[in-house]
Amino acid sequence: MPYAVSMKAGLIAVLVLLASSFTTVVAADDSAAFKKIYEQEWAFRLKEFPTMASATGNDDYANKLGHVSEADQKRRFDYWSRVQQQLQALSCEQLSHEDCVNFRLYEKQISDFLADYVSKAYLIPFNSDWGFYMEWGRLPSDTDFNNAADYNNYLSRLEMMGPVMEEYIVLMRTGIELGITQPRVILEGRDEPIKAQLVKRVDASPFFAPFMEMPSSIPSPEQAALLARAQQVITESVIPAYQRLFEFFHQEYIPGARETLGAYQLPDGAAYYQAAIRRYATVDMSPQEIHDIGLSEVARIRAEMDVIIQQVEFAGDFPAFLEFLRTDAQFYARSAKELLAFASYYAKKIDGRLPILFGHLPRQPYGVAPVPDDIAPFYTGGRYVPAALESHRGGYYWVNTYQLESRPLYNIPALTLHEGAPGHHTQGALALEMRDQPDFRRNDYISAYGEGWGLYAEKLGVEMDIYETPYEHFGRLSYEMWRACRLVIDTGVHSMGWTRAQALDYLAANTALSVHEVTTEIDRYISWPGQALSYKLGEYTLWNLRREAESALGENFDVRAFHDFVLGLGSVTLDILQDEVRAWMASQLASQLASHSDEAA
Repeated sequence: MPYAVSMKAGLIAVLVLLASSFTTVVAADDSAAFKKIYEQEWAFRLKEFPTMASATGNDDYANKLGHVSEADQKRRFDYWSRVQQQLQALSCEQLSHEDCVNFRLYEKQISDFLADYVSKAYLIPFNSDWGFYMEWGRLPSDTDFNNAADYNNYLSRLEMMGPVMEEYIVLMRTGIELGITQPRVILEGRDEPIKAQLVKRVDASPFFAPFMEMPSSIPSPEQAALLARAQQVITESVIPAYQRLFEFFHQEYIPGARETLGAYQLPDGAAYYQAAIRRYATVDMSPQEIHDIGLSEVARIRAEMDVIIQQVEFAGDFPAFLEFLRTDAQFYARSAKELLAFASYYAKKIDGRLPILFGHLPRQPYGVAPVPDDIAPFYTGGRYVPAALESHRGGYYWVNTYQLESRPLYNIPALTLHEGAPGHHTQGALALEMRDQPDFRRNDYISAYGEGWGLYAEKLGVEMDIYETPYEHFGRLSYEMWRACRLVIDTGVHSMGWTRAQALDYLAANTALSVHEVTTEIDRYISWPGQALSYKLGEYTLWNLRREAESALGENFDVRAFHDFVLGLGSVTLDILQDEVRAWMASQLASQLASHSDEAA
């Protein structure tokens, strides 16, 4: 046997061994024990969080709202502490490869639940663009109304709003006493979704909308009874609950909210922020390490932006170009319908080109819709809203049509790629189809993976030839710069003493985001420590892995197979993503070398 063939055979053997260590085959007693633990805990979780259960397609608790009192928080903590102890008796070495991945993900979920209790994060049940009272506001549109039972279950949930609202208020009052609140500076306007529920007529309440037209299959007398009950419940439970929250917000929360800004200024704030980094970014990096990556990425992206400014022959410096983009009428829609139509055009253009980069696409469709009016003034520019696979609706890509002069058209292609396809909708809808994965994994959303994928998807638009003008390419770079700035700003605010003005100036100086968007984004980072880090760190990891695979596999690298594999994992932590992709690379390379060896023989 020639030496070269012998050497190649030895390399194949090593690679096959490496690949097999990730693909197989152990069955042990720990598998049954692990399955019993997570199935029992998942049943517990569904019961504790009824609206989450509904979102996953489980209707067993469709007539409930979850309780949130201090006693409920402690009871859950004690339960999850026992689960963690049970997990410590198990070992990945005694599980199949797939179960080991499940185990690592499940361990993280339980650890995050426990960390939230220890840090008392539950005392801050809202941030600058979302919260429990806004989630409740989605019940009319997120509930399927097919029969009288659906309506009665919905009304039972509304009846619970009064007592559960009081539980939230008690938690937030405790937060005031302990100094664990949102910073006062971000609270202006956050009462708008509350005020939207304070109507004088029941039929003007968003919660009454499902009763305006009921299915004809429900007999008229039963419809009349449901209408009467709805009027009573909304009058006696819903509106008073929101009125109570509105009064508390203005009389106690705003006056009592902390005047500090960063997470490090909370009780045990450094640990609080490090836990947030682990939760959202799934990395064990220090704030300084993340800050430095951000600075490096800002410099790289700025150089690419300067090339486009030269390309369009703009006569002015970088700040002047940003001002031009923010103020020239050619870049802005004249109506909400025009903006939505522009987004819809790109959504369909992208759909037709997805097979260039993907072999497997989801069955579930998605639509384009405006951000609801009650939250639009302080909401981000767009978001994906998923739907359960079993529901009678698709997902939705929300586009913010508030203040059209703040919603530049050149950002729409990147936003559509991120929120719709091949971004959040593609990733999330495919994850829901993975019936062989445990429910706790199939229904999870790990921010570093999900948001990293969304940002990665924006750059895939270049390969699919989605961007049509230099300004749209600049919009993509501005979005990437926005996420790089987040690494600098989030760590700056939450660990390095940055002021709000400093953060506003930094984002405004480096991106083409409108002044309104800059303000809402900075308040979001202030109110949601760590989450903003997940985008760029996730995308950074994905691109490094892709380059690694391209280098290792050479001309045999198949981008469609790479994407199908990554999306086929579902939502995973960045360390698991790296392990799994490298194992896939080893398996691909082993197959190539084996094929070459057979040809040589």
